[in-house]
Amino acid sequence: MASVIDDIGIDEASAATAVAQHPATRAATGASPTAAAPEARNASLRWRNGMDWPVILWIGFLHVGALAAPFFFTWKALAVVVLLWFVTGCIGITLGYHRLLSHGSFQTYRWMRRLIATIGCLAGEGSPTTWVATHRKHHAFSDEPDDPHSPRDGGWWSHMFWLFPQLNQADREALYSRWAPDLWKDPVIRSLDKMFLPINWGLGLLLFAVGYYFWDTYTAWSFVVYGVFVRMVYVLHATWLINSATHLWGYRNYVTTDDSRNLWWVSLLTFGEGWHNNHHAHQRMARHGHRWWEVDITYGVIRLLEKTGLAWNVVHDLPRRQKGVGV
Repeated sequence: MASVIDDIGIDEASAATAVAQHPATRAATGASPTAAAPEARNASLRWRNGMDWPVILWIGFLHVGALAAPFFFTWKALAVVVLLWFVTGCIGITLGYHRLLSHGSFQTYRWMRRLIATIGCLAGEGSPTTWVATHRKHHAFSDEPDDPHSPRDGGWWSHMFWLFPQLNQADREALYSRWAPDLWKDPVIRSLDKMFLPINWGLGLLLFAVGYYFWDTYTAWSFVVYGVFVRMVYVLHATWLINSATHLWGYRNYVTTDDSRNLWWVSLLTFGEGWHNNHHAHQRMARHGHRWWEVDITYGVIRLLEKTGLAWNVVHDLPRRQKGVGV
């Protein structure tokens, strides 16, 4: 327990609470889900504070902007979207928000941690504190009543509708303090809650400026349409497929207490995140692909960072006694 607490940065009391409420712990102790999850709520209460219109408008704005794609295609814009897809989707989300910040699968310098967290904001999926807190809560209550996004509550709910209910300030502070106290203590990462939109507007302006300066106005707009709107819509839905599709379809290497599955085509879209059953069985492992054909690009990037001295204490594997099928 101590090593997990040290690596992820959660205080001992918070970690003990999370472990006590994890489905596997409750199953082993015979505790009932209702008794062990006092914060579980009726589905109808999710909407008690109304709808989160800033989030809804943000997601809607991105999708409307992406509709301009057929009118602004250039090969240069396609190159921009592929580059930014890797930088924001792989470095920012799968490596940064997920394996580094949420699970402590490796360690790095503080400046590198903050830089990666900032890059994650450019994926359009919210601030690192909100993302990590929600994800840790998902693992603690995976496919149970208090899971923020389980397909047991509906496929579209788990894919994107779970983002739409409004959280009041007290609920948000409780989410942060319970599930992401380590991030909330970092003033730089905490500031990204307020800087999320300015950072993204800044990227859009930069793309326009580069396209205009080196080429023309049409190229400038093509960079914005593809580098911001098309790329963000793709990365958003690819990430959301992990919440929805990989809890509905696919195969399992491990027996877990939830519905997690390994789904090859989601893994192709998300740099290796689709090996979701592997991840739910061994959450801190940096390597999500556990069979020889389960390609994991994000793990390859982590290995590269390790070889260059930018990452250390990488959780490559598990002791032989803990290994499962195909590991």
